[in-house]
Amino acid sequence: MQFTVAIDGPAAAGKGTISRAVARDFGFAHLDTGLLYRAVGAKGGNPVTAAKGLTPDDLARDDLRSLEAGEAASQVAAIPEVRAALIAFQRDFARRDGGAVLDGRDIGTVICPLAEVKLFITASAETRARRRWLEAGDGAASFEDVLRQVRDRDARDMARADAPLCAASDAVILDTTEMSITQAVEAARTTIAARLGQPQG
Repeated sequence: MQFTVAIDGPAAAGKGTISRAVARDFGFAHLDTGLLYRAVGAKGGNPVTAAKGLTPDDLARDDLRSLEAGEAASQVAAIPEVRAALIAFQRDFARRDGGAVLDGRDIGTVICPLAEVKLFITASAETRARRRWLEAGDGAASFEDVLRQVRDRDARDMARADAPLCAASDAVILDTTEMSITQAVEAARTTIAARLGQPQG
């Protein structure tokens, strides 16, 4: 069975948490597309070759969240051939047998415009900033600083010329501002189950 769930949204809206949960619930493969460029950078060597040869195992490395991987990612992301190869990787992943969930910022609009389910996970900037601030928990930045960073990131993501962040016209919008994690996951699960023709309750 080929069944693609495309989940997009801004930072700290909950799309990663929701994506992992519904992938587990439905037995689908999950791809955090934000790790792709980090994985290419971490592989080293020719980045175009690395991107073309990327495998799911490369995304399981335990060093992809490091500062070094982040710096490498920013360098390889500027290479058009790398971007093209990673689009192909994402599309191949999305149509794998057994179903797939992909989360990012342009999955439903660019990568998988024909996905069976498209969700756009959002929340107020204040709510998302508070989540990020509480996650950090080290007092390094004030809530106001984090809120400013979230708003700046939103502005960049939504205004960029290449695949700007926006909801697909046929996406189901989930605003998690007032939702618990359990409620948000259940709302997403209900939408997916309905498209699969599974009974609810």
